[in-house]
Amino acid sequence: MRKTFTAFVAGAALLAAAGVSAQEIRIGIAQEPSSIDPHYHNLGPNNGFLSHVYERLVQQDSKQRLKPGLAVSWKPISETVWEFKLRKGVKWHDGSPFTADDVVFTATRAVNVPNSPSSFGTYLKGKTFKKVDDYTVHVSTKDPYPLMATEMSTILIISKKAAEGAQTKDFNLGKAAIGTGPYKFVKWQKGDIVEFVRNDDYWGGKPKWSKIVLKPISSAPTRVAAMLAGDVDMIDGVPTADIETLKKNSKVKLSQGISNRVIYLHMDQQRDKSPFVTDKNGNPMDKNPLKDVRVRKAISMMINRPAIVERVMEGVAIPAGQLVSETFFGHTPNLKSEKYDPAAAKKLLKEAGWGDGFGLTIHGPNNRYINDSKICEAIAQMLTRGGIPTKVVTMPKNVYFKRASRGGPDKSPEFSFILVGWGSGTGEASSPLKSLLTTYDKSKGHGASNRGRHSNPKMDALVVKALATVDDEKRRTLLQQATEVGIGEDQGIIPLHYQVNTWATRPGLRYDARTDERTLAMDIQVVK
Repeated sequence: MRKTFTAFVAGAALLAAAGVSAQEIRIGIAQEPSSIDPHYHNLGPNNGFLSHVYERLVQQDSKQRLKPGLAVSWKPISETVWEFKLRKGVKWHDGSPFTADDVVFTATRAVNVPNSPSSFGTYLKGKTFKKVDDYTVHVSTKDPYPLMATEMSTILIISKKAAEGAQTKDFNLGKAAIGTGPYKFVKWQKGDIVEFVRNDDYWGGKPKWSKIVLKPISSAPTRVAAMLAGDVDMIDGVPTADIETLKKNSKVKLSQGISNRVIYLHMDQQRDKSPFVTDKNGNPMDKNPLKDVRVRKAISMMINRPAIVERVMEGVAIPAGQLVSETFFGHTPNLKSEKYDPAAAKKLLKEAGWGDGFGLTIHGPNNRYINDSKICEAIAQMLTRGGIPTKVVTMPKNVYFKRASRGGPDKSPEFSFILVGWGSGTGEASSPLKSLLTTYDKSKGHGASNRGRHSNPKMDALVVKALATVDDEKRRTLLQQATEVGIGEDQGIIPLHYQVNTWATRPGLRYDARTDERTLAMDIQVVK
């Protein structure tokens, strides 16, 4: 796919469910979860796969529209208090009843998970949860908070009885992995298999599949081969290089759509001596050029986004100029994808006093985002041509995120210049703004994934005001203004492109693309 990014399901005459069993579904997954603890890491694969076991107060459909979950209704009962009415008759997998105690316990526990690479505090800090009765919870904030229900759609609820005193390892071993969801956790053998079985007592009715087998297959060619051989019924992360060929293959049906994820670069904007910034000969420097907005802007101008989309992403991506695409709330029409302009970049570097250039290392994952290591290589080549010799170091995501978040002194971010991605869990701009660009403040839940430590009080104030603004249009304007400060004025991050995701199923099955990128067995449809 090079010209169109609209979701589709190839083929009208599907085979009549040949080989498809309503008993077991096998899915080849590109990304293995980093934990079975739903609060350890605010990471896309975790948030998706663990949705089979745990549930949220408010759920999201495939387009991130809100619908009832463990809460049947919600409403503001004052300017600063929201009331959530909980679903009655819900049982945990161990048979105990779901109550307000579990919600209050979850809210306290989720922000205090040790060694979390990316905390859920960004959605929970500043909120006070109070049990009114077994099926009523009040959530209060200092100021009005119109996005309360939206943010509650990001937090998986856990059992107080099963998880009180439990550590992340207890979830990984299954001891504390007790949910209310349609499937029960059976086992996780790292690098080999994640297995769930049907919860026959599920409040939402009998789930379709008796067993779900998730098979982590990080190698894209191997994943496709497994699909074609019939070893799995479905795969996610269809490699961009194979999409055009697979469209013509009768053994495969594709679905495709734009996601909420932006791929971007973070730069160290805090330290005077940044560990992976050197002179052109590779020697350490006592001055950090990345603290200068002109240098950050110059780096952005050196990156040829259309070339990355066309050559690295095989046309399956969209150049980005901000945190969310135009289909999401808070997108501003005033920021476009940065124009490739190496001459202007060199002029800015000279103006900033770095006309002779300097050295960088770009760090990134090699198994998290679509073509992530190739993107790093392409950016390094572009910067090197622009006078900033750049080395590339990539590593598995489980190692990468720990080091990128807290691998430095006093658990500070270790790297100087990194490739990352962010999918807006709320489906609008406040999520990335608050987590990626507000001043890092653990007590407030601000900057939870701000690994570049960008800080601008003006932008912070706009985000805080937006989150307290009930009027949708006024809130939209504030989010747009915050984006224009954080990226347009500060170049606090460098947006690269928005991901377009592709799934493949066997004939007889259909999967509709989700903007949140989640691969959910509950969403797989049997067609005849």
